[in-house]
Amino acid sequence: MRFGNQDYLNLLWLMIPLIVFLIHTYKKKKLLIEVFLGKSLVSRLLDPLALKRVKIDNVLTISAVFFLILALSQPRWGYYWKDLEQKGVDIIIALDVSSSMLAQDIKPNRLERAKHKIADLLNMLEGDRIGLVAFAGTSYLQCPLTLDYSAARIFLNAIDTKLIPVQGTAISHAIRTSVKSFNQQDTRSRAIILITDGEDQTGDAIQSAEWAKEHETKIFAIGIGDRIGAPIPSSEPGVTGFKKDKDGEVILTKLDEQTLQQMALLTGGAYVRSVIGDMDLQKLYLENIKHKVENKEIKTERKRVWEERFQWMIFAALLCLIVKYTRKTPSQRNK
Repeated sequence: MRFGNQDYLNLLWLMIPLIVFLIHTYKKKKLLIEVFLGKSLVSRLLDPLALKRVKIDNVLTISAVFFLILALSQPRWGYYWKDLEQKGVDIIIALDVSSSMLAQDIKPNRLERAKHKIADLLNMLEGDRIGLVAFAGTSYLQCPLTLDYSAARIFLNAIDTKLIPVQGTAISHAIRTSVKSFNQQDTRSRAIILITDGEDQTGDAIQSAEWAKEHETKIFAIGIGDRIGAPIPSSEPGVTGFKKDKDGEVILTKLDEQTLQQMALLTGGAYVRSVIGDMDLQKLYLENIKHKVENKEIKTERKRVWEERFQWMIFAALLCLIVKYTRKTPSQRNK
């Protein structure tokens, strides 16, 4: 036997004070009868079955409570096998981890805000496989496609700007790494969520988008930051302030919206611009990915389904109560 909600079994401890109370009331009732009638007259004036009926009523009350508690705990026995099909979309999130993502125009910074939004997205996924690609001057697969969202969250928490030593923003490399991370024998239901704040420094982002389209992969791009740019905090130990070029000018990271828009449009995806940190990944997922990318069968498994038997416990409890309240004494039956 199995139980669907074992926590209710703790209520069985309440039966101890109930049993003690019923035993106490039975003894008290018996004592009062003996005091009122006298021990010598009890057997002559009192129906010999009267006290026995009290015992039976107490047993029926205890049994009814016991069966009701068992019903709450959802007892199950006996099972059958059921084939379960899980459908969804394969999603790779390509996250920019270059040093420019440390810009604090979005609090606490762009990278932490992006990770927070991705974590929110993981909380609402159901049936979709998720993977993570981290990129800067190069890229690599941080987390392969998985249905284990807890594992994906662990990989996400490990992402920071020190993950990739080669700095820069190689969007095209990230796209190619992401496409290669999908199952190459199955080109259906593919989506890349590209989150970046910079310009593509390789110069072939559009070509990589065309290559992604050939592999039936849609790109959903999210641009973080302002068009006029934002300063990049210095990452050198003991150095405060912002990064500067060789002429001593503060380096600004600028968003190349036009390229990201073209990439999304070319593959049939969508582009969203985030200025104050509200990337609205959930909205992008629900209104774009779920509508523009066809679901496919992700997983099929046979599951053992246990039969619910709580109704038998309720029936037993009701039977105890019916017997208790419908029993008649011999004198009542003779009337």
